[in-house]
Amino acid sequence: MDLSYPSLYGASKLACEALITSYSHTFSIRSWIFRFANIIGDRGTHGIIVDFIEKLKNDPKQLEILGDGKQSKSYLHVNECVDAITFVIEKSNDEVSIFNVGSEDATNPTRIGEIIVEEMGLKDVEFSYTGGSRGWKGDVPIMMLSIDKLKNMGWELDSGSEDFVRDTVRSLLENS
Repeated sequence: MDLSYPSLYGASKLACEALITSYSHTFSIRSWIFRFANIIGDRGTHGIIVDFIEKLKNDPKQLEILGDGKQSKSYLHVNECVDAITFVIEKSNDEVSIFNVGSEDATNPTRIGEIIVEEMGLKDVEFSYTGGSRGWKGDVPIMMLSIDKLKNMGWELDSGSEDFVRDTVRSLLENS
C-alpha cells in the first residue's frame, strides 16, 4: 500500500481486510478477500469511461481530463473479474484467501480519451488537463496490482487494459 497518498477509501479497505481475517480465524470460517483493479464493463454507470463519453457527447470538440492525464492504472472487464473470483473460490483451500484481481498492464486517462474519441468517430478533439499527478483527493497516480499469485494457480488472461477499455466503450456506445 502506497502511504504517500493516503485516502479514507484505502484505509477503510485495509481495516475491512483485518476485520474479515480476524473473524475468519476467530470463528474458523473460510473467507476470500479480493483486491480489484478498476473493473469496467457493459453496464457501467460511472467512472472515467462513462464520464468521458458524457463529456464528449456534450462537447465533441473538447475533453477535460482530471490531473495530468498520465495516471497509470490497470483495467479489467467485469466478465474476467467474475471468472477470476470463481476460479479462486474453486481452487483455493486456505482459511483466508487474499487475491489481487486485475490485468497485467495499465493505461492512462489520455489514452482512454483517445480510444473513446476513436470509437465515437470524432476528429480534432482538444484535450485539456486540470493539472497535478492526481485526478482527485485520494487518487493515486499509479495503481498496478501484482496478479502473480492468481496466475501461479493457473488463471490466465488473454487481453489487457486497453482491449477491455475499448470493448467497454463500444458496448456503452451501442447501448446508449
